Amino acid sequence: MAATRGMRLALAVALSAVALIGCSSKGKAREPAKLITIKNAQVFPSDVWAHTIGGGSNGYYSGFRLILDEDALFAAAIDGKVYALNPKTGETIWRASTKARVISGPGVSGDLVLVGTLDGEVIALKRADGKEVWRAKSPSEALGPPVGSGNIVVAKSADGREYGLDAVTGERKWSFDRYEPNLTLRGLSSPLIVGNRVYTGLDNGKLAVLNLSDGTPIWEQTISVATGRSVLDQLTDIDADLLPGSDGLYVVTYGGDLAMIDYNTGDSRWRRGVKSYSGMALGGDKLFVTDDDGTVWALDAASGAAAWKQQDLKFRRLSPPAYFKGYVVVGDYKGYLHWLSPTDGKIIGRTRLGGNPIVTPLVSSGDLLYVMDMAGKLRAYDVKPPR
Repeated sequence: MAATRGMRLALAVALSAVALIGCSSKGKAREPAKLITIKNAQVFPSDVWAHTIGGGSNGYYSGFRLILDEDALFAAAIDGKVYALNPKTGETIWRASTKARVISGPGVSGDLVLVGTLDGEVIALKRADGKEVWRAKSPSEALGPPVGSGNIVVAKSADGREYGLDAVTGERKWSFDRYEPNLTLRGLSSPLIVGNRVYTGLDNGKLAVLNLSDGTPIWEQTISVATGRSVLDQLTDIDADLLPGSDGLYVVTYGGDLAMIDYNTGDSRWRRGVKSYSGMALGGDKLFVTDDDGTVWALDAASGAAAWKQQDLKFRRLSPPAYFKGYVVVGDYKGYLHWLSPTDGKIIGRTRLGGNPIVTPLVSSGDLLYVMDMAGKLRAYDVKPPR
């Protein structure tokens, strides 16, 4: 069994590289779109502060997240350092060295900050000062960003297993395991905790809901079914983070299905054909999503009807979108940030963080937009009024 899982993970890494380079299933190169000069720009991004988060992911496709809360902006790097920063100024509140190869997180739960490692550990730090509280062993690489609520921490490992840990001691309380395909994309969506339920996207295209306290399954719903003849066409991974809405849960798969799901029953409110490993964002009455080809979609959040799609950034391997001060923002593989009109998707502003890919989801506080690239360059942005 271990050998099979090892083969699956090795293939997953190889497939991820292929997918990110941009080769089609037919072997034809998909050239990234050349950037078009913006005429009559309407958005003028301005830097507020900058910080370096270790060495970032050092080229690894990671499960890193920026976590913004009232007390701090939390970030982590593969060199084992975890940071708590002042969200307004970027000044370091504390910096902890775990001396581990951190690959996912941080997550925040109560008075804990949580990270996962390449070597199969989940590490809990004190939220107040970054001191280590406990370490727990994971079945394999802890690629899924750990989350928690109350006395349970939930983590996912790269072999597809999910498990609940005691928030005080790190002791394992429960585990959940389902059939995983032999070949998947490298990446895992973060578990989503709503009340006493854990919603989790699986690499077999299913959405599972577990009881938070003991991990017992409540229901499962198939979002995507493997189709097509080629291996790539049969991938159904749910790697984009689940997005909670007021009327339902938004789920998107690499199998080409985007759906709004009822929290209680798992029934689909609506479905639409969109293929994504990246992510989604809500803004106003719209749902924004970047697909695997680099098209940005705006859909009616209630019905799934398409409002517009932006295709001028095709194959630029876009980040999940963010909704900031009335604009849609996406990052790309060259470190550019593109600002889109929420009305028609037109590109109305651009700036550049650096020369490295922006993969980590962008985070908005309402006042500032926080962006981090794969090299660990972190910057806070505001926007100036039109000239």
